[in-house]
Amino acid sequence: MATPNYSYEKRQKELAKKKKKEEKLKRKAEGKPDLPDDDTPEGQPGDAGTPPTDAAP
Repeated sequence: MATPNYSYEKRQKELAKKKKKEEKLKRKAEGKPDLPDDDTPEGQPGDAGTPPTDAAP
């Protein structure tokens, strides 16, 4: 009878865990696209994502 290959089983388990984590991060990123990427709090002047309202072209 063959002996169990614990290293292979452990590696497969780690790969499955890594894949699940990546999918979760991807879903999280897609779920909240409207959040600003910078660290400035909302409502603060100088937000990078909002253009000035009274700027002349």
